[in-house]
Amino acid sequence: MAEARLKALVELFGNRLYVELQRHGSYDRRQENRLVDLAYRYDIPLVATNEAFFPSPADYDAHDALMAVAHNAVVSDDRRFRLTSDHYLKSRKEMAALFADLPEALENTVEIARRCSFMLKTRGPILPRFTGASDDPVEAERAESAELRRQADEGLEQRLSRLGMAPGYKEEDYRERLAFELGVIERMKFPGYFLIVADFIKWAKQHDIPVGPGRGSGAGSLVAYALTITDVDPMRFSLLFERFLNPERVSMPDFDIDFCQDRREEVIRYVQQKYGREQVAQIITFGSLQARAALRDVGRVLEMPYGQVDKICKLVPNNPANPTPLSKAIEEEPRLQEEAEKEPVVGRLLDIAQKIEGLYRHASTHAAGIVIGDRPLSQLVPMYRDPRSDMPVTQFNMKWVEQAGLVKFDFLGLKTLTVLKTAVDFVAKRGIAVDLASIPLDDPKTYEILSRGETVGVFQVESAGMRKALIGMRPDCIEDIIALVALYRPGPMENIPVYNARKHGEEEIESIHPKIDHLLKETQGVIVYQEQVMQIAQVLSGYSLGEADLLRRAMGKKIKEEMDKQRARFVEGAVGNGVVKPQADLIFDLLAKFANYGFNKSHAAAYAIVSYQTAYMKAHYPVEFLAASMTLDMSNTDKINDFRQDAMRLGIQVIAPSVQTSFRPFETGDNRIYYSLAAIKGVGESAVDHIVAVRGDRPFASLEDFCLRIDPKLLNRRVFESLIAAGAFDCFGYDRAELIGGLDRVLGFAQRAQENKLSGQSDMFGAGAATGPEKIALPTYTPWLASEKLHREFQVLGFYLSAHPLDTYNKLLAKMRVQTFTDFSAAVKQGASAGRLAGTVTSKQERKTRTGNKMGIVAFSDASGQFEAVLFSEMLNQYRDLLEAGKSLVMTVDAEERPEGIGLRIRTLRSLEEESLQMQKALRVYVRDCGPLRSIASHLNAKGDGLVSFIVIKDNGQREIEVELSEKYRISPEIAAALRSAPGVVDVELV
Repeated sequence: MAEARLKALVELFGNRLYVELQRHGSYDRRQENRLVDLAYRYDIPLVATNEAFFPSPADYDAHDALMAVAHNAVVSDDRRFRLTSDHYLKSRKEMAALFADLPEALENTVEIARRCSFMLKTRGPILPRFTGASDDPVEAERAESAELRRQADEGLEQRLSRLGMAPGYKEEDYRERLAFELGVIERMKFPGYFLIVADFIKWAKQHDIPVGPGRGSGAGSLVAYALTITDVDPMRFSLLFERFLNPERVSMPDFDIDFCQDRREEVIRYVQQKYGREQVAQIITFGSLQARAALRDVGRVLEMPYGQVDKICKLVPNNPANPTPLSKAIEEEPRLQEEAEKEPVVGRLLDIAQKIEGLYRHASTHAAGIVIGDRPLSQLVPMYRDPRSDMPVTQFNMKWVEQAGLVKFDFLGLKTLTVLKTAVDFVAKRGIAVDLASIPLDDPKTYEILSRGETVGVFQVESAGMRKALIGMRPDCIEDIIALVALYRPGPMENIPVYNARKHGEEEIESIHPKIDHLLKETQGVIVYQEQVMQIAQVLSGYSLGEADLLRRAMGKKIKEEMDKQRARFVEGAVGNGVVKPQADLIFDLLAKFANYGFNKSHAAAYAIVSYQTAYMKAHYPVEFLAASMTLDMSNTDKINDFRQDAMRLGIQVIAPSVQTSFRPFETGDNRIYYSLAAIKGVGESAVDHIVAVRGDRPFASLEDFCLRIDPKLLNRRVFESLIAAGAFDCFGYDRAELIGGLDRVLGFAQRAQENKLSGQSDMFGAGAATGPEKIALPTYTPWLASEKLHREFQVLGFYLSAHPLDTYNKLLAKMRVQTFTDFSAAVKQGASAGRLAGTVTSKQERKTRTGNKMGIVAFSDASGQFEAVLFSEMLNQYRDLLEAGKSLVMTVDAEERPEGIGLRIRTLRSLEEESLQMQKALRVYVRDCGPLRSIASHLNAKGDGLVSFIVIKDNGQREIEVELSEKYRISPEIAAALRSAPGVVDVELV
């Protein structure tokens, strides 16, 4: 058989066929001899190789572990595929020694290398012909140019008739600008590119898929505006086409398009269908192993306990923006070194993890990039099949795919567009149609909420620093929002106070030169935009805008030789225009500074419009806007809590999750938002869809009715536990602890009901029985303390919804003069620098400072919101045991107002429960009879220093009998609250 196969290969490949020999470990010499005999018999040359998978024998263990990771196996598994320690990159000397008996096999390696003469070719941009195939390229280009002109002329006509012209411009100005841009596009041979982009954007809009108004410098093109690629009038905002497409520097245009994140895939599918599946592909990316991931992967294949590996991983700093190499973490963290010395397996883990750190772990696809070709892409680049998608993927990454001639189109998913669409749809349920493209840009109500900094959920401006800037700016026009989007970055940010002071007449605008004052009037005399740099060069020194764009680029790159040339050109032009040389030099230096961090106005204008649209929706339709925002941030509990608190501030009621009233998304009602069932951790969308489907238009009559209708295969134990903890079954009148305690009976009831339904039986489970369905008999139970109930609620919701753990301590906190974080923040802004706060710990992180010491960052929650505080090494060691999630603490803090918000540093910490024990010494329980004694006893189960007495109310309140218990017990506001909720207890007092 081997001989037959070899003969077939000879016929196929002729003199290009070689017989390969490899000698790894204890290779089979007998088989090799037979192979050599066959090669000699058919006169086929031999070639010696050594397939290399790692650099040196010392790397074998690391590669073997990596193989186990790749095959989801463990190192000790002898059945898995593995290599030998000989599969390393051997030297010429080693290969010569290994194949000393077959010197011709070594010589042929050189022959093969000489015969391989393939070189990858770089190509110019390749695009499909939008107007159809043509054998004559000139005719094809002419057809595309004609089609572009037709669409642009018709599109501009529609834009002007519907939206009008910018103030100070006539239709003639628009037509002149359009003709200029079309001329440049045609000369550069880019009509096809514009038509392709316009086509898929028009398709998206026709199918009600939200598309952003623009992104990047493309918003500076009037042709793009006419084709509906962008929705920003460049004349209205003084945007420059040359910033996007410079006629004096040929480079490919690049439109980045924002789509609704939920429907972006539909647009990509359309492009695939239009140009052919084999001509459209995603772009490959490679994910590499970071330190923690390497440790976890290696720990798993070495079969180390998960807890041990997790503990080691947490000793490595976790900063995705600037990852710490494992070698550096070992050097700086003594505990890692100690663990390695204590256990050899930890040392092996660290050694192997260091060797595989940084290697590619997996292939993925570019988040937004799509390439479109004029032929099957496999003819241009190697292709890859992503097992998670049916869409082809290029094996070249973004850097190399463009050099192969493929043009990248960015299909970006912008969540804000989905939020706006969802909010508009919510409003439409009230019979109100909102067209965001037509809303006025001078709406007073919108600027009022922006000026007050009420921007939770508002695109681009919701950070604490942005809110502070907005309050100082008090914007009253869209140009203010554009300027803020451009200025709020490191460097330019220092000009925000200047802009604000000049806007409100608190500071005079300084003139750089009278000839350019009109260019800087919009930004209060501050150079904010790259376009302003270009316009100043045009006005002062006679640059064309194309030349000015080259100047801007040169200033950004700071290449001395080029800067010297540009300085000479700029100064000469300015002097010729009446500017004295020293001032011309000064202005050039000023432009060079601002060009380095000046912002692209086209991008700022487009994103400012999206920002304004979100602010408009929040100002006019806050219920719908917040419900949409919560729906789109369903997996981010911190954001949901921010939106909930904002809703409370606005007087909007957030209804707790319930199987009776909740749906998959957050839904709207009359000044209320119904919490989503899908936002509960551990529930899942399929379970929610099932609940909503079986509920239909008929609410559940009882817990039993719920169990009769649902399929227990779709709602398992974990789903029930999460729904109970979130309070979604509170509507049936049961205590949460009671339902958890009787969950086996609830699930059993549902299972038996399902089995009977499938078998067609109608018995005591049927709702149609004369007495209704059988009742579920739940066992006796002990109610949870408030902290237990709320902690479970926090675990599934990510915040406290029905109440707050600090609520039971309200009287005590008032006595101690503890402030809420909101009140304290206001005091800090008025000059306070220290105070007393209370909070429940929600999370804790430990990090290293620059000096190598430990610091803790602790997240707290109080009734007014969430806040963070830091404490350093000594205090961290002192209070570490107190800083557990769920513990309520009282603290004194030092405070500092910063651009990003209030910074807190902890000075002292105490347990709130311990504080209450010292201040409240007695507990009085009011009852009418002995009925609640068993329940009371279950909570008074710990000895302490508190006196407990029963006040028995007799004769309808005419007399009371006090019975003081002889023993003392542990008492607290939390225990008092639990007793207060026990059946039969009239009241409870802490004194």
